[in-house]
Amino acid sequence: MTLSIENLSLAIHGAPILRDVSLNVAGGEVLGIVGESGSGKSMTALSVMRLLPRGAEASGRIALEGEDLSDRTEAGMCALRGDRIGMVFQEPMTALNPLLTIGQQVEEVIRRHRPGADAAALAAEALTRAGLPPDKYPMSRHPHDLSGGQRQRVVIAMATALRPRLIIADEPTTALDVTTQAKILDLLRELAAEDGAALILITHDLAVAAQMCDRIAIMKDGELVEEGETAPLFRAMAHPYTKALFAASNHQPARHGRAPGDPVAEVSEALRTHPLPRRSLFAKRDHFTAVDRVSLAVRRGENVGLVGESGCGKSTLARAVLALEPLQGGAVRIGGEDFSAAAAPDHLRRKVQAVFQDPYGSFNPRHTVERLITEPFHLADPRPTGIARRTAIDDALTAVGLSPQDASKYIHEFSGGQRQRIAI
Repeated sequence: MTLSIENLSLAIHGAPILRDVSLNVAGGEVLGIVGESGSGKSMTALSVMRLLPRGAEASGRIALEGEDLSDRTEAGMCALRGDRIGMVFQEPMTALNPLLTIGQQVEEVIRRHRPGADAAALAAEALTRAGLPPDKYPMSRHPHDLSGGQRQRVVIAMATALRPRLIIADEPTTALDVTTQAKILDLLRELAAEDGAALILITHDLAVAAQMCDRIAIMKDGELVEEGETAPLFRAMAHPYTKALFAASNHQPARHGRAPGDPVAEVSEALRTHPLPRRSLFAKRDHFTAVDRVSLAVRRGENVGLVGESGCGKSTLARAVLALEPLQGGAVRIGGEDFSAAAAPDHLRRKVQAVFQDPYGSFNPRHTVERLITEPFHLADPRPTGIARRTAIDDALTAVGLSPQDASKYIHEFSGGQRQRIAI
């Protein structure tokens, strides 16, 4: 058995997080851990990696290929991480160093564990296996030069560069389009099968788990409520929570059927280009066209979906609509008034809000949730104060399924799904 977890319990500052979790996964097998946000999925993975926060107290046994990891010092765990255990984190932009090239970041893993190896050659091989061959995607690129799916491939290359015995993928496709999601999931399964590694896939998506996993473990409130081989488990779901998850995965939103009203946001012939690096000092600078003369309108009472694969220009267009980036042509109007990076008055700015792709990256980690939620109040006229301000904070948290008591916490104390709720 590659990984064995026996009666794992975890508390942080006395608050119970995990309760008697027992799991096993063998080489060449894919185990899916499924549950809603805050169910303990990621904390189980971090317990295996021994990357727990301060104040954490764990009990139970975690063994990798028969070796009890609790006997290892921190230096001993550092020798395991990246070598025998690879982890693909949920948010690739947060997991990558923005100051280093993608080649340097993969090479760093290799140099740490294989000092005498040709790090550049092994990094190129790892990136090629992950679908980023250096002849098409130069290793000199930085993370911000890549799309979300490409950044996730870099993280996968780092996690699999040394062909670990165990790969843990923590919701690796949360922020990716369906086309890229399928490619990333297929890549993870292929790499694990090629190396004979055990793969743990953490997800909240039952459809992904059914497609990818040999066995599935269902978690709720820090406990393992059901486990079994994928097909039999779905045929005979025994626990009410598993049935509820399955029902929620087939949810269809109610359609009100009302006719849309006047345009709220209008985009006319939007053109957004980015300068490319010069090939030489005196060469003419070329430009990459990210958004090419796009026009659309969003009417009052209407929901508009902007759909496309990674790198097609969706987020670039959204940032232009938000007046966060300038356009090289065309115009954006909010309520009939021009709205641009050069002219975004407060009375229009407060009518436009965004929920960003990477919730952790969109927050200041030094601010409490209360302060983060009240940042938009600076645009309000008048600004709420006193009891009105407190009521607005409590109502906002309650509306997204959190508690008013969460206002005093910091963003690192929440799971990925809970962070996205705070962003909303």
